[in-house]
Amino acid sequence: MAALVGPTTFPVVAVGDAAVDLTPAPVKDFAIRAFGENDKAVLVGGVLVVLAAVAAVIGLVARRWLWAGYLGFALFGVVGVVAVVTRPDAGAFDAVPTVVGVAVGAWALGWLLRRAVVGEASDVRGGASGEASDGRDREPDEAPARRGDAPGDAPGEASGADDGALPQGGGGPGPEVERPVVMRAGGEAPTFDRRRLLTGVAGGVVVAGAGAVLGQQLGSRRTVDAARGGVTLPSPAVAAKPIPAGADLRIGGLSPFITPNKDFYRVDTALVVPQVDPADWTLRIHGLVDRPVELTFADLLKLPLTEADVTLTCVSNEVGGPYAGNARWLGARMADVLRSAGLRSDADMLLSTSADGFTCGTPLDVVMDGRDALFAVAMNGEALPVDHGFPVRQVVPGLYGYVSATKWVVDVKVTRFDQDEAYWTPRGWSAKGPIKTQSRIDVPSSGGSLKAGSATIAGVAWAQHTGVDAVEVRVDRGQWRQAKLAEVPGPDTWRQWSIDWAATPGEHTIEVRATDAAGRTQTEQPAPPAPDGATGWHSITVQVA
Repeated sequence: MAALVGPTTFPVVAVGDAAVDLTPAPVKDFAIRAFGENDKAVLVGGVLVVLAAVAAVIGLVARRWLWAGYLGFALFGVVGVVAVVTRPDAGAFDAVPTVVGVAVGAWALGWLLRRAVVGEASDVRGGASGEASDGRDREPDEAPARRGDAPGDAPGEASGADDGALPQGGGGPGPEVERPVVMRAGGEAPTFDRRRLLTGVAGGVVVAGAGAVLGQQLGSRRTVDAARGGVTLPSPAVAAKPIPAGADLRIGGLSPFITPNKDFYRVDTALVVPQVDPADWTLRIHGLVDRPVELTFADLLKLPLTEADVTLTCVSNEVGGPYAGNARWLGARMADVLRSAGLRSDADMLLSTSADGFTCGTPLDVVMDGRDALFAVAMNGEALPVDHGFPVRQVVPGLYGYVSATKWVVDVKVTRFDQDEAYWTPRGWSAKGPIKTQSRIDVPSSGGSLKAGSATIAGVAWAQHTGVDAVEVRVDRGQWRQAKLAEVPGPDTWRQWSIDWAATPGEHTIEVRATDAAGRTQTEQPAPPAPDGATGWHSITVQVA
């Protein structure tokens, strides 16, 4: 039900966000490499597993000392509240779901324990509580034997009617008397009934699940999805050049020139995708400006919009990795919006902030040099998908996403690199992130197998805002051969390439390298993504039979 207040107020998400912020960069890099775009689901799952383990310990302790169980829930609450209220976008009532959740959890703990512990009342048929024990010891969960019990009857329950009476006088044994598990002065000692506990827990899970579904249905996702569907995109004042007929080589397994929205990579720090209603969205431009500006979504759509084909690349991308994609974007030119605010001459950085508090530092000179840097509102002919920044995100050709491509952008502070730091800079990443020339082999797949004879090697290469001028391929460290290059509409997109290969039986290693339009060939020297992007030649091994 936390979704009714806001997804970031859910303490599991808030704790996960705090974990993301506190995690060292090498650990984050490992998570991205190991889990890819599932890293957030793994983190949330890990938080839930830890919470479940700690809750189990609290439950065991509470069986003996109930006050200790309540204390454990209180400590849970403190951690959750701190995590929630310290988020950059925290509001006055954001701690309410955590406080309510802790209160409900504490009540549920007491209820489950009361349900699971059978109290003073005796199950003796025809007898009274306070009778003496027959002296036989049993385990706490062991049920007393009764006449008439049938196989399969639940512990402590009798089948049939009352068939016994207390013995009269001092005669023979008389009818058998059923006795409670353990007797003490004044009544029956409590026993722990696992079945009643498990049925109670199961009921709680059903209620919690129903609450989660209801919260999701009533939450902001529906509202934002409906608002997105209602957006009417204006025609661009400056349309993109038509995509050349030869831009897509249409080779099976080769990344298409335009990446479909559903296949476009997503790498960001948001555990829960921000739900920003365009009716409530504003963009504030302030800092080292003469006239601070605040735009609504309607204001932005009224500006002259530019359409541009731009490839985005994540700095976390390993050589040959999947975190690159090409799309046609529509948006207002960032340079025009910034000029309307009156930039001061000493400014050199844009510190942009996302709706979830993430910050990004972009070199101002890059945005103002004439390239198609956009406050984008559309992607491949439709309003931005929520996962990719709806209602507005930044797109800046030639820079890695961590210094340029803020999603759900709501604030831009015009500042200086020597005065402000963005999210990733204090975590060991470069303050500026120009994209390095890269090339990737898509066909054949790494570790794959193919038949001997005529084969095709193909892939993509990129050097955003410079352009790719050549791609070379070699097999088994032989001679470099020039690949055929596909057409491109401009220097800001990746470029497909292909080459024919007479494949012979055996194991083969294929390598690729690209040269940009400035004559710079990508280096063979391998380097990891941190601090400013991976380098090296992409290499794969294939089996030919």
